[in-house]
Amino acid sequence: MRFTKMHGAGNDYVYVNGFEETLPSDLPGLAHRISDRRFGVGGDGLILILPSTAADARMQMFNTDGSEAEMCGNGIRCVAKYVYDHGIARRPELRIETKAGILAVSVLLAGGTVDKVRVDMGPPILAAERIPTTLAGDPVVNAELTVAGRRFAVTSVSMGNPHCVIFVERASDELVLGFGPQIEVDRHFPARVNVEFVEVVSANEVRQRTWERGSGETWACGTGASAVCVAGVLTGRTERRIVNHLRGGDLELEWNQSDNHVYMTGPAVEVFSGEWLD
Repeated sequence: MRFTKMHGAGNDYVYVNGFEETLPSDLPGLAHRISDRRFGVGGDGLILILPSTAADARMQMFNTDGSEAEMCGNGIRCVAKYVYDHGIARRPELRIETKAGILAVSVLLAGGTVDKVRVDMGPPILAAERIPTTLAGDPVVNAELTVAGRRFAVTSVSMGNPHCVIFVERASDELVLGFGPQIEVDRHFPARVNVEFVEVVSANEVRQRTWERGSGETWACGTGASAVCVAGVLTGRTERRIVNHLRGGDLELEWNQSDNHVYMTGPAVEVFSGEWLD
């Protein structure tokens, strides 16, 4: 089975072209094996690029633990790059189907190939039961969450998948690696949750580290960065347009006031291709 390794701001996945390749029946098992950084190709998960009856392509993604996720903001940018660069659909405006719905993307070219991608992430979901979360508030803004004896003020947003945004003075290893995995499985998040620890640099600039549901810490999270953009506005910390510095690079975010959609722009990089023999 042929595969391609790609990343968006360091959030790396193994991509398989389902238009051409025959896929095994056990996709969660494949995701777990192929994502292993010692015994597999290595990555934050597996993303399949599949035919769609409603869009240019369909994206199906699995985390490293084999669990299937609704969406990945960095992943969809790489899917758009693959679809354009490999001739599946060579249009500047593409539509990609995900479990969170069909998203519109615009590809930005450099030297004839896709360099960056702008994604219409759609409107944020703020209703607590749709995120889902049982934390107090609707929307859930600066709600109190106590984990292992420590209190956090959290803002919860869904961008097609659930996020818990926590603004901190410093996004330390203690917070990300210590409390991140505990918050992921906290009882207030029945579908588990992605956790963002965010430092505010200015009203237009933040730094983010993410503990990602099913994958652990990742170097970038596009849906998380989108949720951070929304949470910054809801808590009065940032403007509607920000630059988010993640461990693997920068993303540009805008929560547009006129249509209520979040727009994300960032890089998409193809690293190498190979053949999976397992």
